[in-house]
Parts: sequence; structure tokens; C-alpha cells
Amino acid sequence: MKSLISALLVLFAGSCYSLQGSRKPFKSTRVFGFSWQNCGSPSDPANLKTLNISPDPIRIPGRLTADASGSTSVELASPLSVSVVLEREVAGLWVKIPCVDELGSCHYPDACELLDRLVPPGQDCPEPLHTYGLPCHCPFKAGDYALPTSEISIPEVELPGWLANGNYRVKGILESAGAELGCVKISFSLHSSST
Repeated sequence: MKSLISALLVLFAGSCYSLQGSRKPFKSTRVFGFSWQNCGSPSDPANLKTLNISPDPIRIPGRLTADASGSTSVELASPLSVSVVLEREVAGLWVKIPCVDELGSCHYPDACELLDRLVPPGQDCPEPLHTYGLPCHCPFKAGDYALPTSEISIPEVELPGWLANGNYRVKGILESAGAELGCVKISFSLHSSST
């Protein structure tokens, strides 16, 4: 779905940007074993159908290739809340990472407002959204959409100190007026080094 794909890409780019600042510097970060799945009800109006990302590992900074498709049967309009649960595997157990500086297991009461902060209204959407005419602001119209295979540059970022090497899983739930619209789970392994 064009809207969820757009929102995910803009939020990913924004999270990379927001990680910059007084964080722990690394020269090289690699993301291994990226995988995803829908975690909501089959009747949820918003569903991600495909999401392919390569290479494995993904290098940060670096370039990745991605394509995605999905659908939404309802318009996605403000306020559109997103609840994120971020967990790290520690000694075989999954430990929830708390929300710190709007990163971690956080609730965002209006993702539309967050998108407006990342890409001010009136400014072109970031690539590759701009090239393919994909929106990056609410409301997102109902429909079936696809992002063709695209190259995306990942900037050099400084990760927060608590984002240590290890296995992670992220669950994101999209809601409006208390009703679940969609849910996606992502898993990956992170390895950063200072050399």
C-alpha cells in the first residue's frame, strides 16, 4: 500500500536523521537477516504484501535496494497513532527497550504530525518517493500500491549507546480512533564496530 510504504520509508529516513547528535559514534554498522511479517488480523484494512530489501548485510552508511507493495481499504488520516515495541535478545530472553528520546518502545499519538516534522508540508517528498509520485503526508488515500525496485542511500548515523550489537525485533501497530488498521513485525541482527 502506497500510504504505509510511504510512511515506513519516511519514518525510517527520519529515524536515521534523528539518531544524529550526541550519540555513540561507529565507523561501520551492518544489519543482518532482515525479515518481516504482518502481525494483525487478516481483516485489518492496511496490509503490507511484499517488502524486499538487499543486500544482506545492509551496510550503514551505504546503499540498499528495496521494493514493496501493499494495500489499504480505508483512507489513513490524522490522527493516526503508531505504537512501537522494540525488543532485544539478552541471554535467550526478549527484553523490551523503553522509549528514550522518542526511540525504542514508544507510542506516537499522531504519525501524521511526525511525518510533517520530518518532511515539512510544501517540501518535496524524499527519494525514491518523489520519483514515483508516492505521498509522504496524510491523508493517504485507499488503494493498492507498489514501490518499484529502488536504490536508497542510507546516511552515516551515530547510534544511541543502548543500541548494542545483538538480535532485535520490532512490532509496529497502526491505529485510528482506537481501531487497529495494520501491524508489521520486523526482525534483524545489528553489528557495529568502531574500526
